[in-house]
Amino acid sequence: MTTDVRDPYLAETEHVDPEIYGLIKEEEQYQIESVRLIPSENYTSRAVMEATGSVLANKYSEGYPGRRYYEGQRNVDQIETIVIERAKALFGMDHANVQPYSGSPANLAVYVALLEPGDTIMGLSLPHGGHLTHGWSASATSKFWKSVRYEVDEKTHLIDYDRVRAMAKAERPTIIVAGATAYPRQYDFAAFGEIAREVGAYFLADISHVSGLIVAGAHPDPAPYADVVMTTTHKTLRGPRGAMILCKAEHAEAIDKAVFPGLQGGPHENTIAGVGVALKEAATPAFRGYAQQIVANAKALAAELREGGFDLITGGTDNHLILIDLTGKKVFGKKYARALDRANIVANYNTIPFDPRKPFSPSGLRIGTPSVTTRGMKEDDMRQIARWMEQVADNVKDDAALDRIGAEVREFCRQFPAPGMHAV
Repeated sequence: MTTDVRDPYLAETEHVDPEIYGLIKEEEQYQIESVRLIPSENYTSRAVMEATGSVLANKYSEGYPGRRYYEGQRNVDQIETIVIERAKALFGMDHANVQPYSGSPANLAVYVALLEPGDTIMGLSLPHGGHLTHGWSASATSKFWKSVRYEVDEKTHLIDYDRVRAMAKAERPTIIVAGATAYPRQYDFAAFGEIAREVGAYFLADISHVSGLIVAGAHPDPAPYADVVMTTTHKTLRGPRGAMILCKAEHAEAIDKAVFPGLQGGPHENTIAGVGVALKEAATPAFRGYAQQIVANAKALAAELREGGFDLITGGTDNHLILIDLTGKKVFGKKYARALDRANIVANYNTIPFDPRKPFSPSGLRIGTPSVTTRGMKEDDMRQIARWMEQVADNVKDDAALDRIGAEVREFCRQFPAPGMHAV
């Protein structure tokens, strides 16, 4: 459906490149009319979008505030300094580098800063919820460094900290990574910190998925225990696509050198400005309420899904994320995700721990509540979404039924304005 609403923010784009303009407006309508349940996505505020799309996109600023390789940085230096100070205050860390382009190069920068080639990284296995950059074989991180991977318990699907400790003592890793992309429970950062100290390892907390929950007090904080904390700036933090590295003062110089000139050239100062706006928003009481509601919504959605006969990994959730085992529904993750998308419910198929199926057609589905919570949806709305998900599971091959559900979802979504967007 193409919107005829003229968008003042894209007037020049419409004039210069109608083809790209049309697709942007199609995407906007798609985001307005769908229930977006991908846990790594969110809606930024119009203020964040304006800063990200500002004249700062014109700047090239190699180096750091006060130490640039280009002149003309009088305003950029002030902006980046403000964002650094906001990050340090919000996350309670000594130092912040706000220049990484995204989470994967940020993790790589941490390893470059703290490790020597051939040192050992110990992280959660990718099929058990970890991230590629925590040492998975397909990632460059396993090519430059040795990788050992801990797994979740086969019965509970929870991290077994005794087993993590035993592996750490046996493998003596140089760095231990806590964090995941598909783990629906809280992380015991204190336990990870204790294990790292016992074996003389660095402790990296990758909080990319839960950073917004952490700053709002809805999830335990790694700052007292971690040498380094890395987070992306979107997801639950609700900023633009980027990343930050926070660390103890003793690692500041090494981290900064690893980011620039080690791995990157000029930072994207427009993105950094957008991050700064998001950090200011995240320091408000309203954001604290938002993050608490993310968790409440996830719990309500999980409970209703269980009532509808879905099997949930770990039985539920403590954060923003739910991982579903679809085996009992007799549908594969990829086919179910595509059926949901036809019904205007957007999720992603995902492996589950000990999944007998292949990654491109796995047994699971991953969903989360950051986006729907930003739009103002509450627990009763989560229960309605779960009922639609059950209907889709029962009608995966029935296009007419999926289209009927999709029409209901579109009408439902119009009750909840999407930030900074123009609905028709």
